Amino acid sequence: MRLSVYRKEHFNAAHRLHNPAWSAEENTRIFGKCNNVYYHGHNYDLFVQVIGEVNPETGYVIDMKVLSDLIKAEVTDDFDHKNLNLEIPEFKDLNPTAENIAIVIWNRLRAKLAPQLDLKIKLYETERNFVEYPA
Repeated sequence: MRLSVYRKEHFNAAHRLHNPAWSAEENTRIFGKCNNVYYHGHNYDLFVQVIGEVNPETGYVIDMKVLSDLIKAEVTDDFDHKNLNLEIPEFKDLNPTAENIAIVIWNRLRAKLAPQLDLKIKLYETERNFVEYPA
């Protein structure tokens, strides 16, 4: 029987949405306040969903302590109280939109999970704005 387990985490981070190939006017038109040259921040809520078979010996899909430690090592330790544009290597040439942040988090966690487990990320940038990957 397959089922889902979830872990909720939180991190605070700054970013700037900007396309260096565009003019300042175009960046402002497309990204508005999110293109602030001095950056801006969010209090992100992260939901990590792991889907798989229940192990008959442990009763777990994944040990939640293992999942918690993995999220801490791969996401919150790196992202919390950081400037995503300047301090996270994946965003050197990738615009740190909520969509791209979710994909980066998914890639980091996917690489460390057992192949028989499926993974979904839900990232809330605000109370009303969130993304889910994969859809």
